[in-house]
Amino acid sequence: MPYDRNEDLPLSVRRALPPHAQDIYRAAFNNAWQQRAASGTVDEAAVHRIAWGAVKRRYTKVGGVWVPRWESAER
Repeated sequence: MPYDRNEDLPLSVRRALPPHAQDIYRAAFNNAWQQRAASGTVDEAAVHRIAWGAVKRRYTKVGGVWVPRWESAER
């Protein structure tokens, strides 16, 4: 089930990620869901893993907080 708004994301995602990272997660999830729905093979767990992978390309966890990768280099 694609997400229309960040507020529709799972609570664990909303609590963990800053708003921009939530945008990335939602876009990646929705895209992966649509691609798999078109082929008739939606594995929701796999789609969530894809979304987390998209977040991890742009964000990293520093001290328990997700920060943009460019900011983590400054710390």
